[in-house]
Amino acid sequence: MSRPLDSTSVDEARREIVRVGTSLFARGYVHASAGNISAKVGDGHLITPTDAALGFLEPDRLALVDAGGEQIAGDRASKTLTLHRRIYAADPTARFVIHTHSTHLVGLTLSSVWSQDDVLPPITPYYVMKVGHVPLIPYHRPGDPRVADLVTARIADRAASGTPIRAVLLDRLGPVVWGPDAAGALAVLEELEETARLWLLTDRQPEPLPAPALDELRSTFGAAW
Repeated sequence: MSRPLDSTSVDEARREIVRVGTSLFARGYVHASAGNISAKVGDGHLITPTDAALGFLEPDRLALVDAGGEQIAGDRASKTLTLHRRIYAADPTARFVIHTHSTHLVGLTLSSVWSQDDVLPPITPYYVMKVGHVPLIPYHRPGDPRVADLVTARIADRAASGTPIRAVLLDRLGPVVWGPDAAGALAVLEELEETARLWLLTDRQPEPLPAPALDELRSTFGAAW
Protein backbone atom coordinates (compact mmCIF):
# COMPACT_ATOMS: atom_id res chain seq x y z
CA MET A 1 0.00 0.00 0.00
CA SER A 2 1.41 3.41 -0.95
CA ARG A 3 1.87 6.03 1.72
CA PRO A 4 0.10 9.40 1.30
CA LEU A 5 2.23 12.50 0.78
CA ASP A 6 2.13 14.26 4.12
CA SER A 7 2.11 18.03 3.57
CA THR A 8 4.45 18.68 6.50
CA SER A 9 7.04 16.22 5.17
CA VAL A 10 6.76 17.72 1.70
CA ASP A 11 7.28 21.25 3.03
CA GLU A 12 10.33 20.13 5.03
CA ALA A 13 11.77 18.41 1.97
CA ARG A 14 11.20 21.53 -0.13
CA ARG A 15 13.18 23.62 2.36
CA GLU A 16 15.97 21.05 2.51
CA ILE A 17 16.36 20.86 -1.26
CA VAL A 18 16.51 24.67 -1.52
CA ARG A 19 19.06 24.81 1.32
CA VAL A 20 21.28 22.19 -0.33
CA GLY A 21 21.04 23.83 -3.75
CA THR A 22 22.00 27.23 -2.31
CA SER A 23 24.96 25.70 -0.47
CA LEU A 24 26.21 23.80 -3.50
CA PHE A 25 26.04 26.92 -5.66
CA ALA A 26 27.75 29.14 -3.07
CA ARG A 27 30.64 26.70 -2.78
CA GLY A 28 31.13 26.15 -6.51
CA TYR A 29 29.86 22.59 -6.77
CA VAL A 30 27.23 23.60 -9.35
CA HIS A 31 26.93 26.27 -12.01
CA ALA A 32 24.27 27.65 -14.34
CA SER A 33 21.42 25.13 -14.62
CA ALA A 34 23.60 22.00 -14.37
CA GLY A 35 22.66 19.32 -11.86
CA ASN A 36 19.57 18.27 -9.94
CA ILE A 37 18.44 17.29 -6.45
CA SER A 38 15.61 15.10 -5.18
CA ALA A 39 14.16 13.83 -1.92
CA LYS A 40 11.88 10.91 -1.17
CA VAL A 41 8.62 11.89 0.53
CA GLY A 42 6.31 9.03 1.44
CA ASP A 43 6.08 6.94 -1.71
CA GLY A 44 6.54 10.01 -3.91
CA HIS A 45 9.40 12.34 -4.68
CA LEU A 46 10.32 15.99 -4.87
CA ILE A 47 12.82 16.92 -7.56
CA THR A 48 14.22 20.13 -8.98
CA PRO A 49 12.60 21.32 -12.23
CA THR A 50 14.26 20.84 -15.59
CA ASP A 51 16.91 23.49 -16.30
CA ALA A 52 16.55 24.98 -12.81
CA ALA A 53 19.50 26.92 -11.38
CA LEU A 54 20.23 25.12 -8.12
CA GLY A 55 21.47 28.28 -6.41
CA PHE A 56 18.15 30.06 -6.95
CA LEU A 57 15.46 27.48 -6.31
CA GLU A 58 11.94 28.42 -5.25
CA PRO A 59 10.26 25.90 -2.92
CA ASP A 60 6.83 26.01 -4.52
CA ARG A 61 8.25 25.42 -7.99
CA LEU A 62 9.91 22.10 -7.12
CA ALA A 63 8.27 19.20 -8.94
CA LEU A 64 6.24 16.82 -6.80
CA VAL A 65 5.57 13.37 -8.26
CA ASP A 66 3.50 10.53 -6.87
CA ALA A 67 4.41 6.86 -6.40
CA GLY A 68 3.73 6.15 -10.07
CA GLY A 69 5.94 8.97 -11.29
CA GLU A 70 3.06 11.23 -12.28
CA GLN A 71 3.67 14.91 -11.58
CA ILE A 72 1.10 16.49 -9.29
CA ALA A 73 2.58 19.90 -8.51
CA GLY A 74 5.34 22.35 -9.43
CA ASP A 75 7.26 23.05 -12.62
CA ARG A 76 8.17 20.29 -15.07
CA ALA A 77 10.39 17.72 -13.38
CA SER A 78 14.06 17.30 -14.23
CA LYS A 79 14.79 15.07 -17.21
CA THR A 80 16.71 12.79 -14.81
CA LEU A 81 13.57 11.92 -12.84
CA THR A 82 13.69 8.31 -14.05
CA LEU A 83 17.24 7.89 -12.79
CA HIS A 84 16.39 9.31 -9.37
CA ARG A 85 13.29 7.14 -8.98
CA ARG A 86 15.22 4.02 -9.96
CA ILE A 87 17.97 4.76 -7.43
CA TYR A 88 15.39 5.04 -4.64
CA ALA A 89 13.84 1.75 -5.73
CA ALA A 90 17.22 -0.01 -5.97
CA ASP A 91 18.56 1.18 -2.61
CA PRO A 92 15.95 1.30 0.17
CA THR A 93 18.32 3.35 2.37
CA ALA A 94 18.36 6.23 -0.14
CA ARG A 95 16.24 9.23 0.79
CA PHE A 96 18.14 12.06 -0.90
CA VAL A 97 19.89 12.16 -4.29
CA ILE A 98 22.25 14.82 -5.67
CA HIS A 99 23.66 15.11 -9.19
CA THR A 100 26.24 17.78 -9.98
CA HIS A 101 28.70 18.59 -12.75
CA SER A 102 31.50 19.10 -10.21
CA THR A 103 34.62 20.38 -11.97
CA HIS A 104 37.27 17.91 -10.83
CA LEU A 105 35.07 14.86 -11.23
CA VAL A 106 34.01 15.81 -14.75
CA GLY A 107 37.67 16.62 -15.47
CA LEU A 108 38.61 13.16 -14.24
CA THR A 109 36.35 11.54 -16.84
CA LEU A 110 37.86 13.72 -19.57
CA SER A 111 41.42 12.72 -18.69
CA SER A 112 40.75 9.06 -17.76
CA VAL A 113 39.62 7.52 -14.51
CA TRP A 114 41.62 5.10 -12.37
CA SER A 115 39.43 2.18 -13.51
CA GLN A 116 35.91 1.51 -14.71
CA ASP A 117 34.97 -0.03 -11.35
CA ASP A 118 36.79 2.53 -9.19
CA VAL A 119 37.12 5.98 -10.70
CA LEU A 120 39.59 6.92 -7.95
CA PRO A 121 42.04 4.85 -5.94
CA PRO A 122 41.64 4.55 -2.15
CA ILE A 123 44.26 7.19 -1.35
CA THR A 124 42.79 8.55 1.90
CA PRO A 125 41.02 6.83 4.79
CA TYR A 126 38.04 9.16 4.62
CA TYR A 127 37.52 8.40 0.95
CA VAL A 128 37.36 4.72 1.84
CA MET A 129 35.05 5.29 4.82
CA LYS A 130 32.75 8.03 3.52
CA VAL A 131 32.59 7.24 -0.20
CA GLY A 132 33.74 3.72 -1.04
CA HIS A 133 33.68 2.24 -4.53
CA VAL A 134 32.47 4.53 -7.32
CA PRO A 135 32.00 2.97 -10.79
CA LEU A 136 32.05 4.88 -14.07
CA ILE A 137 28.83 4.88 -16.11
CA PRO A 138 29.51 5.15 -19.88
CA TYR A 139 28.40 8.33 -21.61
CA HIS A 140 24.77 8.75 -22.64
CA ARG A 141 23.00 12.00 -23.40
CA PRO A 142 21.56 13.88 -20.40
CA GLY A 143 18.27 12.33 -19.34
CA ASP A 144 18.72 9.10 -21.34
CA PRO A 145 16.61 6.49 -19.50
CA ARG A 146 19.17 3.78 -20.32
CA VAL A 147 21.46 5.30 -17.69
CA ALA A 148 19.02 4.21 -14.99
CA ASP A 149 19.42 0.58 -16.08
CA LEU A 150 23.22 0.84 -15.88
CA VAL A 151 23.20 2.55 -12.49
CA THR A 152 20.73 0.15 -10.87
CA ALA A 153 22.69 -2.82 -12.23
CA ARG A 154 25.80 -1.44 -10.52
CA ILE A 155 23.88 -0.91 -7.28
CA ALA A 156 22.65 -4.51 -7.36
CA ASP A 157 26.06 -5.98 -8.22
CA ARG A 158 27.83 -4.12 -5.42
CA ALA A 159 25.12 -4.94 -2.89
CA ALA A 160 25.43 -8.63 -3.78
CA SER A 161 29.20 -8.46 -3.24
CA GLY A 162 28.79 -6.95 0.23
CA THR A 163 30.24 -3.57 -0.76
CA PRO A 164 27.20 -1.34 -1.41
CA ILE A 165 27.82 1.91 -3.26
CA ARG A 166 26.73 5.46 -2.48
CA ALA A 167 27.69 7.07 -5.78
CA VAL A 168 28.38 6.64 -9.46
CA LEU A 169 30.21 8.90 -11.89
CA LEU A 170 28.53 9.65 -15.22
CA ASP A 171 31.09 10.03 -18.00
CA ARG A 172 31.39 13.72 -18.98
CA LEU A 173 28.43 14.64 -16.77
CA GLY A 174 29.56 14.25 -13.17
CA PRO A 175 28.61 12.40 -9.99
CA VAL A 176 25.29 11.11 -8.77
CA VAL A 177 25.33 10.47 -5.01
CA TRP A 178 22.71 9.40 -2.50
CA GLY A 179 22.22 8.92 1.21
CA PRO A 180 19.70 8.50 4.01
CA ASP A 181 19.31 12.28 4.24
CA ALA A 182 20.72 15.50 2.80
CA ALA A 183 23.71 15.54 5.16
CA GLY A 184 24.66 11.99 4.20
CA ALA A 185 24.45 12.66 0.48
CA LEU A 186 26.41 15.92 0.83
CA ALA A 187 29.16 14.17 2.78
CA VAL A 188 29.63 11.67 -0.05
CA LEU A 189 29.65 14.37 -2.73
CA GLU A 190 32.11 16.61 -0.89
CA GLU A 191 34.58 13.80 -0.09
CA LEU A 192 34.33 12.45 -3.63
CA GLU A 193 35.02 15.80 -5.30
CA GLU A 194 37.84 16.60 -2.85
CA THR A 195 39.53 13.26 -3.52
CA ALA A 196 39.31 13.86 -7.27
CA ARG A 197 40.89 17.27 -6.73
CA LEU A 198 43.73 15.76 -4.66
CA TRP A 199 44.31 13.01 -7.21
CA LEU A 200 44.57 15.48 -10.09
CA LEU A 201 46.65 18.01 -8.11
CA THR A 202 49.23 15.33 -7.29
CA ASP A 203 49.44 14.19 -10.93
CA ARG A 204 47.96 10.81 -10.03
CA GLN A 205 51.14 9.87 -8.17
CA PRO A 206 49.96 8.72 -4.69
CA GLU A 207 49.86 4.97 -4.15
CA PRO A 208 46.58 3.47 -2.90
CA LEU A 209 46.39 2.59 0.76
CA PRO A 210 47.95 -0.86 1.30
CA ALA A 211 45.80 -3.91 1.96
CA PRO A 212 46.48 -3.99 5.75
CA ALA A 213 45.33 -0.35 6.05
CA LEU A 214 42.14 -1.15 4.13
CA ASP A 215 41.52 -4.18 6.33
CA GLU A 216 41.90 -1.99 9.42
CA LEU A 217 39.35 0.52 8.07
CA ARG A 218 36.93 -2.33 7.43
CA SER A 219 37.33 -3.89 10.86
CA THR A 220 37.42 -0.63 12.84
CA PHE A 221 34.88 1.51 11.00
CA GLY A 222 32.91 -0.96 8.90
CA ALA A 223 34.17 0.60 5.66
CA ALA A 224 32.52 -0.98 2.61
CA TRP A 225 35.67 -1.53 0.55
